[in-house]
Amino acid sequence: MAEFIEKELEKRLSLYQVFLKLYEHHSSFLDEILHLENVSQPLFSGLQQFYLQGVVDGSVVYAITNLCEGKTQTLIQPQRIWTIGRDRSCGIYISDQHVSRRHAAIQYIDDIDEPGFYLIDFTSKNGTYVNSEPAYRPIKLQDGDRIRLGSMTFSFFMNITAPQVLPTVAVELLMQLVPRKGSNEAQITSSSFDRKKSLSENLDNTVQVFRDVKLIDSEEAGIWLSKQRQSEILDDFFRRQIPSHS
Repeated sequence: MAEFIEKELEKRLSLYQVFLKLYEHHSSFLDEILHLENVSQPLFSGLQQFYLQGVVDGSVVYAITNLCEGKTQTLIQPQRIWTIGRDRSCGIYISDQHVSRRHAAIQYIDDIDEPGFYLIDFTSKNGTYVNSEPAYRPIKLQDGDRIRLGSMTFSFFMNITAPQVLPTVAVELLMQLVPRKGSNEAQITSSSFDRKKSLSENLDNTVQVFRDVKLIDSEEAGIWLSKQRQSEILDDFFRRQIPSHS
């Protein structure tokens, strides 16, 4: 009996050593296995991706995340500290048994040499990891980092740049996005598009229509309209033709 127990222990020790070597060279593999515990829906419906995004918009700093029960939320915290844990008092509540009651926090700091979002572990039982590396001290987060709290794994994104203003969408494309009355799907309103096309082809007729609907006055009608001005007036005209939905 003693010999059997000794062989069993040797076998388990050997397996443990193999596991250690595997983890040393492929630590991300364990993260992927643990990530499967985050799945709240059947596999055939797709994996739910969890994330937390830090946003700096001028003097306002906030977080956008779906970590709390999978629902996207925008969270503004006056001290710029978002606590994460299993306790309901945490700013970001996670109902995971492997996550400590007060597990970690993400803090935005701007009065230091390297401003940014930092991850701090609260000496949690199961640890906090950034890209498979344990967070023994505050770690400055980078866009795209993978964070693991216990068995909960999520991505961190960051946006500290000013919003980019995109060019105006062409009128022809806008007309294809106008929904028909009583329909939930965006369809091409061919009759409105044809009317606009005919107006654009004849400037004199266009100006007369503008007079009728009082979009321009008589003095403006006598001035040659640029292509951009024509497009702007046409947009205004057809916006008024779209029936309102209650």
